[in-house]
Amino acid sequence: MDLLLCSNHRPEVLTIPAAVHAALQALNAEREIPIEIRQNKYLNNLVEQDHRAIKRRVRPMLGFQNFRGARIVLGGIETMHLIRKGQMLAPKGRRVSPAEQFYGLAA
Repeated sequence: MDLLLCSNHRPEVLTIPAAVHAALQALNAEREIPIEIRQNKYLNNLVEQDHRAIKRRVRPMLGFQNFRGARIVLGGIETMHLIRKGQMLAPKGRRVSPAEQFYGLAA
């Protein structure tokens, strides 16, 4: 929790499991602008389910040599995952196939 609050971005909404709720309530008492607390166990499941596809690609690589290489490879994996799920933005009113989206990245 301390690491989260030390970062530059201050969270406005947190989705947490029930075990952390008391700690966040104590933290909210000290803040001017309280953090909205959402307790929904299924939202964390969606995040983990989405993350699983990325982990499945990275695990056989046995890690990365440096941070720059990791950032580039993970960016590519996440981009392909977005294309596959149909979440990449297309021009308004135009339907773009996944192949066109992929080739558009190189252009």
